[in-house]
Amino acid sequence: MERFDPPRRRMAIGIALLAGFVDATGFLQVDGYYVSFMSGNTTLLARDIASGAPRVLVPALLIAGFVLGVTLGTWLGDLRHTHRKRRVLCAVIALLVSAATARALDWQAPSLACLVLAMGALNTTLSGNRRNPVGLTYMTGALVRMGQALGDRITGKQSSGWSAFAWLWTALLAGAFLGAVASQKVPSAALWIGVGYATLLLLASEAMARRSVSA
Repeated sequence: MERFDPPRRRMAIGIALLAGFVDATGFLQVDGYYVSFMSGNTTLLARDIASGAPRVLVPALLIAGFVLGVTLGTWLGDLRHTHRKRRVLCAVIALLVSAATARALDWQAPSLACLVLAMGALNTTLSGNRRNPVGLTYMTGALVRMGQALGDRITGKQSSGWSAFAWLWTALLAGAFLGAVASQKVPSAALWIGVGYATLLLLASEAMARRSVSA
């Protein structure tokens, strides 16, 4: 986050909100597994293997789908040197539309597959720099950065940039809260709300790109 200019920081925070929203709707749909938090799914996979749970393939397939989504987003983003965000976000929107349509038809497995692919791809929206990626659908790194900043303050060291990570975590929390509320109050429309918000992110990224070119 430190290397991002203010517009890209705002975009990252907006993406984290979308990730929280979609993860909450997916979590409720799949009864306790995640579509973006793969550390949690890894722990659940180990638990299911150890206990011989009949649904052991669920977390395994979600993890594999997430990796495939990252692969898809990376490939799309690297097709050209320009408009990375446009291509990746268009793919995310298409996958979310497919997930919402499949859910409306009560096709559980295809819906979840599209959700986890979308969340994997979403992580690559701002990842042109492979050596310093920013996790946009999981917040462990952000919390570590916040703790490091607090430790620096205690020891009297100068620390900067931690507030952006706090906003990132807050956005994920807010998105998850909104996703949970939407899933309970308007379950048939919850994913379509996510589609609408993802479209707003795409429009914002296009506006950001135009400002960058005209500057």
